[in-house]
This record gives sequence, structure tokens and C-alpha cells, in this order.
Amino acid sequence: MTVQVFTAEILGTMLMILMGGGVVANVLLAKTKGNGGGTLMINFGWGLAVFAGVWVAAASGAHLNPAVSLGIFVNADAAEFAPGVAKSLAVLLGYFGAQFIGAMLGALLCYLTYKQHFDAEQDPALKLAVFSTGPAIRHYGWNLLTEIIATFVLVLVIAGFGTTPHGLGPLAVALLVVGIGASLGGPTGYAINPARDLGPRIIHALLPIKNKGSSDWSYAWVPVLGPLTGGTLGGLGAMAMF
Repeated sequence: MTVQVFTAEILGTMLMILMGGGVVANVLLAKTKGNGGGTLMINFGWGLAVFAGVWVAAASGAHLNPAVSLGIFVNADAAEFAPGVAKSLAVLLGYFGAQFIGAMLGALLCYLTYKQHFDAEQDPALKLAVFSTGPAIRHYGWNLLTEIIATFVLVLVIAGFGTTPHGLGPLAVALLVVGIGASLGGPTGYAINPARDLGPRIIHALLPIKNKGSSDWSYAWVPVLGPLTGGTLGGLGAMAMF
């Protein structure tokens, strides 16, 4: 993995988390201009965050997500991670590292952007929701299944984009994320990305956020294991379909 590829994946993931976490902060935190904007505002905001991140990370293939990288890795029909980036376990781990670094940096920048609103917000759960996902109804087995299904859809359809001629570019992935959020995001908040959830959760635990409460580590394994499983299934499914 070259420095350019590693840096591109960091910057793309960082921008995605900054903007994605930012729309959640804008909707949920006290005294923001977008307070109360609703779930669809979050869905579209996350889609556009992915759109921006994919543009920035073109050199790395813009995975921005360990589940996507893992899906490509297990897909024998995919010869490379990105043009000129050969597949190997070492390169896969390099993608993982870049994605987690980018996610943590994006979460830190999001916190700095909304620092006064974090201070003004009284509900610790809303503060945590800016950084990481949580279930609407807590049942670890069903929550895990939801994340597996949603990430399977993400990786399978992304694989299809690579074999179907179209002129949408990054917009196709952005619209897919909006669709997943609107249709499958209700039960768990659709992490569909281990780095997106775990990296910011670590930053939440480390930052001196006023009255922040728990980082909910008892749930943290679900948005890691679920997307990794779903991404693997999506990559294998793509071999059979495309």
C-alpha cells in the first residue's frame, strides 16, 4: 500500500465521519440551526457525507469501510482493491488502519465544530448518538442480524456498480446509503461500517465531553461484528451474481 493510497483512505473516511456525525449533531444537539430536522435529514446528510468522502478517496478506491474492504478481499472475482492496489492480507490491514484513523479524526473534528452545543445539551444519549449507533430496541441477536442484512445489501450493490455501466460515479453509493438508512436503518441506526462506529466511540470515551455519560461498550461489538459478517457475505454473494 502506497502512502498516497493510505492517505486518501484516511482523508476520505475522515471527511465522511465529520459530515455524517455533523448532520447527526445538527439534528440532535441543543440550540443548533438544524435541531429537530428528523431522520430523513440524517439519512440524506449521511449519503452526502459518503459522496464527499468517495470523491476525496479516489486514489484508494474509496472503501471508507472495513466491511467493504473485506468484501472485496473475499471476492475472488475482484483482482485488486483499487486500480494498481494488489490484494493481500497486509494491504487489507492497511485499509483497516487508515479507516479507523480517519474515523477517529473525523469524530474529533465534529466534536470541535459542535463544542458549544455538546456543552449545552443535557441528554448524554444524544451526545453519544453523534459518535456511534445504538438500537431502538436492544436485543443483541436481532440487532446483529439487522447490521448483517444492511451491510450485505451495501457491499453486494457496490459490487454490482462495478459491473454495470452507469455515469453516476460516487452519487450511486451516496444514494445507496440514503436508501439503506431510510429502509433498514430504523432498528439500529445502520452503522454498516465498523470504523464509523468504533472509531468515534473511542473518541467519545477519550474526550472530556461535559456530562457525556457512558460510551455503551456493552453494545459496541454489534456494529463491528455485524458489518464485518455482512460485508463478507456480500463479497461472496457478488461472486455468484456478477
